[in-house]
Amino acid sequence: MAAIDETAVRARIGAFRTAEGAGIPAGMVDSVATREGLVQVALMVAKADAARQEPMRRALEADLAAMPGVRNATVMFTAPRAAAPQPQAQAQEPGTLLGQVGSIVAVASGKGGVGKSTVAVNLAVALARQGKRVGLLDADIYGPSLPRMLGTKGKPEMAGNKLVPIEAWGLKAISIGHVVEEETAMVWRGPMVLNALTQLMTQVAWPELDVMVLDLPPGTGDVQLTLAQRLKLAGAVIVSTPQDISLLDARRGISMFRQVRVPILGVVENMSFFCCPNCGTRTDIFGHGGAEAEAQRLGVPFLGAVPLLAPIRETSDAGTPIAASAPESEAGRAFAAVATAVAAGLDGAGPARGPRIVIE
Repeated sequence: MAAIDETAVRARIGAFRTAEGAGIPAGMVDSVATREGLVQVALMVAKADAARQEPMRRALEADLAAMPGVRNATVMFTAPRAAAPQPQAQAQEPGTLLGQVGSIVAVASGKGGVGKSTVAVNLAVALARQGKRVGLLDADIYGPSLPRMLGTKGKPEMAGNKLVPIEAWGLKAISIGHVVEEETAMVWRGPMVLNALTQLMTQVAWPELDVMVLDLPPGTGDVQLTLAQRLKLAGAVIVSTPQDISLLDARRGISMFRQVRVPILGVVENMSFFCCPNCGTRTDIFGHGGAEAEAQRLGVPFLGAVPLLAPIRETSDAGTPIAASAPESEAGRAFAAVATAVAAGLDGAGPARGPRIVIE
């Protein structure tokens, strides 16, 4: 298979013509990324023109996909960059995005591999089963897993110039994985990631919701800080496994949210223990009770323990979250208990405020 590089892709874009004979101005191309046969192109298009330009986007995507050496091509729209603010300009107040949502809950972890997305999906489903209008937004641009875990396929429909959230298991959900192929690697730099995330909040037709669950990427980087500053987060749920190395990273996550004045709704201990399905013997593979002890030490609520069970993995891979497909199972009851504790925390929590910077 012939290698493909940025120069060849840009040349192809320059030669591209729509059915009407229109080309794509060079200034419209925001970025081009190539890697191992994967091509990703971002075109700067004003929000008001996005719907009109959609046929062009699809045609260009198909044209790039036909290039020798290309395994998959993705073309996305990105809003034109705003002019840099003047020094005297006031910082944007939090809460300007997703204003139609009653409470926004961030599900976070200090590190990957602790089952954060599994907890986020089943928490959202369990909240919906309790009668709440729930949205689920996959903020992990590099590793979107919601489409697989929800069992949703295909791209969202359009309502005017906005995407319509996917409906599954009582949720309204969206992920970058709903608009790109599952195996597409998002080889984007930070500004493009933040731009895409903003589009998932502003260019999606989100309805009135009681709760929005944000599945954050692991760590304490740009995405977490940007969301904490631009949204009125009602609180954060920290997911950890019981062992010390995971708890160390969970502490960092709690510290970050405290610095930006986001309430900690509590800590969930995932993969808390394992019971052999044959003999019933319990084994604490990663230890047990570490997250609960850490929550007590840090003065934050402990939301519950979720056991390490094969059905949780099996239902996640199958796109049938266990909180929906087997709500009366041990795992289903564990997630329901976590959702009840989160709902109780939301009922007693006031709106979070963004960071206050004082210069003396």
